[in-house]
Amino acid sequence: MDTHAFTNVGLLKLLENANIGVVIHGADTTVIYANPTALRLLRLSYDQIIGKDALDPQWRFIDEQGIPLPPSEYPVNRALHSDNAVRDQTLGVTDSSNPDVVWFSVNAYVERQQANENGFVIVSFVDITDRKSEFSFADILHNTQDIVIVTEAEDVDAPFGPKVVYVNKAFESLTGFSADEIIGETPRLLQGKDTSAETKKNIRAALDAKKPCREKILNYTKTGTPYWLDLSIIPLTNRYGEVTHFAAIERDITQSTYYSERLEQRNSDLKVMREELELIIKDRTEQLRQKNAELQRLAYDDHMTGLPNRKAFFQLAETQLTRTQRHNQICAVAILDIDFFKAINDNFGHDEGDKTIIAVAKTIRDSLRAEDACGRIGGEEFAMAIVAESSQSAPLLFERVRQNIAAQTLSMSHGGITVSIGYVQAISSTNLNLTQLMGLADKALYSAKNDGRNKVSVYQIQSEI
Repeated sequence: MDTHAFTNVGLLKLLENANIGVVIHGADTTVIYANPTALRLLRLSYDQIIGKDALDPQWRFIDEQGIPLPPSEYPVNRALHSDNAVRDQTLGVTDSSNPDVVWFSVNAYVERQQANENGFVIVSFVDITDRKSEFSFADILHNTQDIVIVTEAEDVDAPFGPKVVYVNKAFESLTGFSADEIIGETPRLLQGKDTSAETKKNIRAALDAKKPCREKILNYTKTGTPYWLDLSIIPLTNRYGEVTHFAAIERDITQSTYYSERLEQRNSDLKVMREELELIIKDRTEQLRQKNAELQRLAYDDHMTGLPNRKAFFQLAETQLTRTQRHNQICAVAILDIDFFKAINDNFGHDEGDKTIIAVAKTIRDSLRAEDACGRIGGEEFAMAIVAESSQSAPLLFERVRQNIAAQTLSMSHGGITVSIGYVQAISSTNLNLTQLMGLADKALYSAKNDGRNKVSVYQIQSEI
């Protein structure tokens, strides 16, 4: 990146050492800078990201429902098109080398030094995969029989502190205060004239020192009824080890003498229930994750070949076409059909036909470049969409696909395979949509079929491209 774009060298050093990912795009969405944390989180090298724009096919973003994001919904494009900051957009990043989704919380905004400048788009993000993938204990906590109160760790001075931020159902049942009534107030609201001053002093000392403590305390319900609690206060820390909250776990011991044996057994049973419930939730969460992953695969992958299905191919091809129109490049769209496929099925059986389709799919995938789009669009038909550097590169690539398929030595009863390919090339001025281009490629395919098969045929939109 041209570091002259930064007027403050200290800012660049800060970005290089930040623990959040930062990517800076130019006004055309081309990546011009990525800090080390961004490279690590995205699992990309510097050369793999610099110079790539938002329409590059390497980006595989999904929303919280697992649906692929269109480029218009990428944070960089949202910030550019609306000229407003994007805040806390949740998106997932998929990687062909790793089946797991990595989730990020993303912010983006346009930085301009002058009002009429195109400026930069600064995108920052943090990894929230753990927060997305782990199940929550909130329901267990809210419904446990023990009383739970959570307060802020700052401003513990009487009479207003510390401030309550959470209470569970057990608290409401015992005290008569609803969550809405107590949240924002202080637990001192529960204390009364007979609450021990020594006990309150001990609790205050523990809060000031941000240390755990355990006390027996007399509190009062909303109607003034006294009750005794076995109170344990635990400091809660954030990822940096800073105490941000206190959790008070309380047990009603008003009738402890009479109910001691029953209470001990009940707590033992509750512990077993918690452990069993944790195992059940963990197992069901994993099952749900696997089912969701399978549904995602079925929605966008052809089950026989593993290639993108018709729907997924059209999405990928639309991205290719948009990119070429924007950058004044050539987009070549092709349809490939296996020659005499019906005869293979009729003479050698459908199992042999399936093997043929799988073999052709593998050869197509192996023959194309990583950035090329391909898919099975039906039966024995496949489609390809590539960004061509020149009008000569596309026919060479499609011819290579045809030759690689024809050159296979197959352990099949019917021997070798041949295919016919029809394609069309379009530049930005062609002004045809993907459906129209597919129709023209289909005409070229029929021309190849009528001309003896095992050929690559082009539909000429104009005499020169």
